[in-house]
Amino acid sequence: MKKILAFAGSNSSKSINFKLLNYVANRISGHEVKIQQFQQYELPIYSADWEIEKGIPVNVKIIHSIIKDHDAIVLAVNEHNGNVSAYFKNLLDWLSRLDRKFLDRKKILLISTSPGKRGAASALEYTKNVLHRFGGQVIESFSLPLFNDNFKDGKVQDEILALGIDDVLTTFSHELDQIEANES
Repeated sequence: MKKILAFAGSNSSKSINFKLLNYVANRISGHEVKIQQFQQYELPIYSADWEIEKGIPVNVKIIHSIIKDHDAIVLAVNEHNGNVSAYFKNLLDWLSRLDRKFLDRKKILLISTSPGKRGAASALEYTKNVLHRFGGQVIESFSLPLFNDNFKDGKVQDEILALGIDDVLTTFSHELDQIEANES
């Protein structure tokens, strides 16, 4: 059984990506899943001057420790104006300053959603292309378009989209099972 950390790249208390994350994380079986909200750990906007004068904030070290304690990650990426949110980018900046390979050997499932037709696909693509720099391996990704139409009562309404989520979860879980089998 692998330990999976599930968190969203949003600091909004009403995050639709966090709602999707809960739905996806609760569909994972056979592994221990911890759903985490990191916005409780306040971080200053990254600046080299801040880092030189004050060092790495203790909250970055706490988040880093939580990530390191898990084997895999389910990450819901939100989008602001076609890019990742400033909150998420800032989190990546701080974590990579503490430990360039803070995602070393982590298997990652990326998900995203938005009210629009693209489902935060631009932020998802950016994240998919950058996480390997920090040692992470993106196994699968899934983008849910038109959140307000396709997600109601805590679940995905469209049958085809729900099957798509099941498919990426199967692949992700299979990858984790393979790692576990190789370790035995």
